[in-house]
Order: sequence, then C-alpha cells, then structure tokens
Amino acid sequence: MKDNKIHTTNYHNTFIEIADDCPVRIGEVPPQKGDSKTVANHHFEIIAHNPYKYTSDDVLFQVFAERNHIISHEQPAARAAFFSKGQPCLRSSPLSKRYGWGIHSDAEGRVALYAVDSAEYRQLQKDKSLQHIRAMRSRRG
Repeated sequence: MKDNKIHTTNYHNTFIEIADDCPVRIGEVPPQKGDSKTVANHHFEIIAHNPYKYTSDDVLFQVFAERNHIISHEQPAARAAFFSKGQPCLRSSPLSKRYGWGIHSDAEGRVALYAVDSAEYRQLQKDKSLQHIRAMRSRRG
C-alpha cells in the first residue's frame, strides 16, 4: 500500500529561538562561500527579503528546487515528491543554529527573521501567545 501522506515543516504562531549553542549574540548575514550560495544564504535571502510572504515549506522547497535546477513546470510534481517524506524544519536552519536569527511563524505559517540582538526578538521571546521552541543544537551534549 502506497503512503500518499504529505508532510509539512510549517509552524503557526511559533517563535524559533536561537540554539543554546549558537556562537553569536548578534544576527549575522551568512557569508557566501565562493561562487555558490550556501543553504544559509538561500534561507536568509528568501526570508529576509520577503518577511511573512512564504511558509517554511515554501522556503525549503524553493531552496531544494534552486539547488537541484528544477524548472518551474516540473516544480508541482517535485514539491509533492519532496513533501511525501518528512523534511527537516527550520529549527535545523543555520540561521538559528549559527548566525543568530530567530524565526517567527505567524498564524498562517508565514515566516520572518529577527536578529537575536533586536528589540523585536526580545519582544517575541516574551510573547506568551506564541509557542516557543529552540533551534537544534549544533553539537550534542
């Protein structure tokens, strides 16, 4: 029997705080390494330049499609295949693990970034109406 379940990485009314072992205390723009963009570069560009426009699923698939050179007319089928199995959510993004960015998901699941050293980050951190989760640690222990 085939499993047709579609998985999602979207959160709603949630604030992903930086990882406990995040090495920075200010939000840093991820540096580009050579000619190719890193996953962190992709995540940052999409979310920072389009706050509350895309969901986590949109961001993760957009990066996957770009890195795998999936052309637009092939993307609907590729997206269905991509989410037919579980994918790591934005808790595993280098933005929150390494570069000091909190990720807020609104009621519709659309995301925006907030630097750990910003007043907005502190305000979201104290917001009791949100679910609060930490980004995944980079190291065990």
